[in-house]
Amino acid sequence: MAQAYMTETGNGGSEPGPSGSGLKRRLAELRRDRGIWKRGTVTAGFAALISLIMIFHAELPNDVGNLGSLTETFLPWLGVFVPVLLAIAVIRKSATALIAILLTAAVWVNLFGGLVTDKSGSGGNLTVATHNVDADNPDPKGTAEAVAKSGADVLALTELKASAVPVYEKALEGAYKYHAVEGTVGVWSKYPLTSSKPVDIRLGWTRAMRTTVASPFGEIGVYVAHLPSVRVKLNAGFTANQRDNSADALGAALANEPLKNVILLGDLNGTMNDRSLSEVTSQMRSTQGAAGNGFGFSWPAQFPMARIDQIMVRGAKPEASWTLPRTGSDHLPVAARLSVRK
Repeated sequence: MAQAYMTETGNGGSEPGPSGSGLKRRLAELRRDRGIWKRGTVTAGFAALISLIMIFHAELPNDVGNLGSLTETFLPWLGVFVPVLLAIAVIRKSATALIAILLTAAVWVNLFGGLVTDKSGSGGNLTVATHNVDADNPDPKGTAEAVAKSGADVLALTELKASAVPVYEKALEGAYKYHAVEGTVGVWSKYPLTSSKPVDIRLGWTRAMRTTVASPFGEIGVYVAHLPSVRVKLNAGFTANQRDNSADALGAALANEPLKNVILLGDLNGTMNDRSLSEVTSQMRSTQGAAGNGFGFSWPAQFPMARIDQIMVRGAKPEASWTLPRTGSDHLPVAARLSVRK
């Protein structure tokens, strides 16, 4: 007669339990997998290339198609490759790719992690806003009323069409007692304006101006600028020479400004990362970078991918910076709250 033998377990069961957890077994299998370090070298190489571009973007040449400026304009978007590459590394079971991608993620966080968080505070005694209203805006009246709701004490508008200026003046006269328009740019203010004049940015027509705002906190030099547009062409790359020359001229004007408190508002057609704007960005502080909520992308309005509409200050302290709701323009308005001391 056959006899069955059973091995007892500590919990009274009839079969032996597992020697380790599922995770431990999986790790053991991976350790025995000799290809874990050999697979995914292409993925790892691509991740390394992205890291190098982010670290050494300033070394990319601008001689051919302004490649450096083009890359710097959309530099934060290189981060979208991280989750994609991470998924590939996991599927491929590649330790080499995984390590490379984690290093890429660390580089991105080091460069842009601070922009993701909300750095805005509650202080401030002056609110400013700027908006490229779009010359072809189908609703200038509605656009003016929308930006006035921001409560800005000083409002700058760029790309003003001559025939639309009276519409903006009429729509804003209830909120702003003072205003000045030079060419295609203008300033509306709750405080008196003096010494308004065009600023030559080497275009042959007026797309920049300077005015003095007589605020309760002292005189403030306010600049409004709309630098030339840039183009991405298949046969010429990122064409921005005219924009770059205008940025240099604007930088020279700012360097000669005698007032301590200075605010620059407008569409600079470039980001703070773009080296070609260094004559401006090197002497001014971005309100979005210092006290913004997120990246603050402002263009294009349908799906913002870059912050080319800027508020920069010198002397004043940024307390908060944000984008405003979409209007009839292809840009989003941007605003900031500042602390200005006499």
